[in-house]
Amino acid sequence: MSEHIFHKPKFINLHFQRLAIEEQFKRTQEFYELMNRRRTVRDFSDESVPFEIIEQAIRTAGTAPSGANMQPWHFVVVKDAEVKKQIRIAAEEEERLSYHGRMPERWLRRLAPLGTDEHKPFLEIAPYLIIVFRIDYLIDEETSATEPTYYSQESVGIAVGLLLAALHNAGLATLTHTPSPMKFLNQILNRPKNEKPFVLIPVGYPADEVKVPDIQRKNLDEIMTIV
Repeated sequence: MSEHIFHKPKFINLHFQRLAIEEQFKRTQEFYELMNRRRTVRDFSDESVPFEIIEQAIRTAGTAPSGANMQPWHFVVVKDAEVKKQIRIAAEEEERLSYHGRMPERWLRRLAPLGTDEHKPFLEIAPYLIIVFRIDYLIDEETSATEPTYYSQESVGIAVGLLLAALHNAGLATLTHTPSPMKFLNQILNRPKNEKPFVLIPVGYPADEVKVPDIQRKNLDEIMTIV
């Protein structure tokens, strides 16, 4: 029987700020109002954005909880025009196949009110593209042995939620873009085989007088059940 070696856990004091009830209500209301103004944007300005803002937003995303604290995510920030062009060409080819054969009719009906199609100019116009990769397993550099990450899908999803909130809080517009399949991103960005593209997020300022679909979010009683 193999011997399992477990390291004794180390604990530190929790830094927790207890808020007055009035302050809790105030913060939850203000944060809701902030996030309720967030909208997906497909028309971006090419105006530059300080890179330090992007760095800080990704640093915030990295605070997300993760299974066994394995932090199974990697963020690639693309600002090079030629690389963005390569990504657009590859993404539009996959989208063309999806819109004209891969997608079932009911999925196309769902997309119709959003006005989307295979053309993705925002992939070149937005000053940054953040590609989030999910790390499915670790690879030992010396032995090539592998170890799976745990709850990686859930963990990366939480991190992306924090990233979108942080970028919106900074006054930036975003889009969650998921051309399928996305294997071309591994090739273009030279990412290892244990990483899988999770989402591609163009980031920047919205174009002047940009318009977004007139959609409504579900009411609270539609998304919450009290037991």
